[in-house]
Amino acid sequence: MKSSRRTFLKAGVVSLPTVALAQGQGLEGPCRARTHTLRFAVASDGHFGELGTDFQRFHNEMIGWLNDELDGKGLDLVIFNGDLVHDRPELLWELKPFYDRLRVPYFVVKGNHDKASPELWQKVWGYGENFDFSRGEYGFILATTSDETGAYLCPNVDWIRAALERHRDKQGVFVFLHISQHGLTKHAVECPELLNLLRETPNVKTVFHGHDHDLDNVIYTHEKAFFYSGHMGGSWGTNYRGYRIVEIDLAGVMQTYQCNPAAFIENRTRIGG
Repeated sequence: MKSSRRTFLKAGVVSLPTVALAQGQGLEGPCRARTHTLRFAVASDGHFGELGTDFQRFHNEMIGWLNDELDGKGLDLVIFNGDLVHDRPELLWELKPFYDRLRVPYFVVKGNHDKASPELWQKVWGYGENFDFSRGEYGFILATTSDETGAYLCPNVDWIRAALERHRDKQGVFVFLHISQHGLTKHAVECPELLNLLRETPNVKTVFHGHDHDLDNVIYTHEKAFFYSGHMGGSWGTNYRGYRIVEIDLAGVMQTYQCNPAAFIENRTRIGG
């Protein structure tokens, strides 16, 4: 069943010294027309299979919302940024048909609750737990920050360095890591080698995290922006289930906002321009 079209209006921005958070209350209505060279969505923490949650309904709704984005302003791809399932990696096979109902390409990041072996991850998704690709003038780097035990880990920095080198001529690079790497959130780890690498790479545009279900904003540190997308499932976090939209205009200016489809809420951040 197709969900109703959800739309959003521009909201105000509040900036803090370390954490920049933009959030506002909008009304239902048409989106402002805009031309984009790239438009994608980020959703994280579906926790498919978590007991006590209506996880199948959550995923049906999310797929409907994302297909509505395609029918509305358009959508080039979707990234699911970790904790796809809840502690039962065999459920990845049951989850995949939900994602396959998307009418745009999608890609997945391994989180600490996925607990899949590298072999299982490859078998289900067709690529490894560290993976990169490009779309036009932009590179995408997806790296695991956990293992089969669910440990909180730094990613493989050597692999990320090589991936950044592969995308060195791109206009911008987006990095996706489920667990925060800067130690500034409750559930983060400290990975200074990675942060220094990201800071020293000029075309790294932004980094996207999941994991911290109660964060749906942006933290600026090490001269980069680190974005969060709340949660699309699970039993805790923000008081809504939502997703993040990222838009790149013809001038290379990035705008991103977090969507609450039920209440028409967004927070909005602009980078560049």
